[in-house]
Amino acid sequence: MGHGGMDMGDGPMCNMNMLFTWDTTNLCIIFHWWHISSTFTLCISLVAVALLTAGYELVREISRRYEMSSAEYVNSLPTDDDGHERSSLLWSGKGQGQQEKMVRLVKAALYAVQVFYSFFIMLLFMTYNGWVMLAVAIGAFIGYLGFGNSSPTKSVACH
Repeated sequence: MGHGGMDMGDGPMCNMNMLFTWDTTNLCIIFHWWHISSTFTLCISLVAVALLTAGYELVREISRRYEMSSAEYVNSLPTDDDGHERSSLLWSGKGQGQQEKMVRLVKAALYAVQVFYSFFIMLLFMTYNGWVMLAVAIGAFIGYLGFGNSSPTKSVACH
């Protein structure tokens, strides 16, 4: 079922399918300006989709590495036997709270990027076009091979 009447101004019309299809006639990918008009633009777009999806794994890997390094940082802070902050000649303990706040802010920012990215990929998949879906899967495969080596557990979810 197409929604061909949903023209958004001048230029080519986008065909929005709500059922699975392999047809690329008037296919628009997420944006009106990302219009597939030829086999060449389809191929370029599928490569772009695969690269975007592979990039998601890069963002996840950056996030995992930051979390591991920040956990190592927090665990390396000097404490006494009860787990309380301890001062020494090399570490006064001042600024520790600010460092922890900065770590939390960076983690939150990385999480927000992951959520945005995952919903963007979901929108790619929701074109219901088989070619775009395959490009998403191939991008996930490439991304996992390239960047998904630090954690054996993977979640397949929008976020």
